Amino acid sequence: MTVVIRAFRSADARAAAEVLRAGAPYQVVTPELLGWQATSAPAAERHALLVAESAGELLGVARTGLLHESAEPGLGFANVAVHPDRRRRGAGAALLSAAEERLAGLGVLTAYAKVADDPAATALAERRGYRRGRLARLLHLDLAAAELPRVPAPSGVRLASAAELADPRALYEADLDVSRDEPGEVGMDEISYDDWQAAYWGRPDLDRSLTSVALVDDVVVAFSFALTDGRDRYQSGMTGTRRAYRGVGLARPVKLTALRRARHAGYRHAVTSNDANNEAMLAVNRRLGYRVVGGEWRYRRELRR
Repeated sequence: MTVVIRAFRSADARAAAEVLRAGAPYQVVTPELLGWQATSAPAAERHALLVAESAGELLGVARTGLLHESAEPGLGFANVAVHPDRRRRGAGAALLSAAEERLAGLGVLTAYAKVADDPAATALAERRGYRRGRLARLLHLDLAAAELPRVPAPSGVRLASAAELADPRALYEADLDVSRDEPGEVGMDEISYDDWQAAYWGRPDLDRSLTSVALVDDVVVAFSFALTDGRDRYQSGMTGTRRAYRGVGLARPVKLTALRRARHAGYRHAVTSNDANNEAMLAVNRRLGYRVVGGEWRYRRELRR
């Protein structure tokens, strides 16, 4: 059977989303998101999707681009997914080769890949010379059955939704502050306000009415981003507290507020991911009732020097 690698077309969005959901059933991904990323991602990211096809059937997807939020130059990403029922046909290896070729053409020196905590997936990465890095835990919460108590914010702090913000720049500034010391392989600390708006504020799966923020006067001091599939799945894009306001109990109320809003809106499943060494956030999520349902490794490979 011949596997063909080609560029993503808008007509591929539904099939590509199905491939990604099949490989990571708890993740939030929609055809609308893939179509938007293909046409509206920040120019600095140089985002592109590649697909593996055989006899008219879409077998797998590679998401590629530059890690433009890092101050370190020459970093890119190549995230490959193949439908679980269509593996062992060479689609994954062919997609990874094409993704690496594209990144090399963009001047990428180091390629990063998110790899499912699955023996077949990690074996492919390691055969291609990728080195294992950090592990992220994927967690799930049954929103219909979860206990979501109302936890008041500390004195002087007001809880609101992102939709109520007069200017999203306040959320951008908080996000940038939190991201500077978020656990991970790559420092995500260099993104302009315009690129942030394009990459996050404008994405179609961001629900601003469910995204929770904690305000001191007009300053966002903590937040919990809400990503949804418009049907039954809700994902915490990131929950964080600005460094100057940590240790006073903000993460739990902002996250609980977002979760209660999501349940009221009809969402039944909540998912999130945490760095396996981020014990503080893992503890918050365990108290909320989240349970580990999977994992994802970060791998890296030097393409050229």
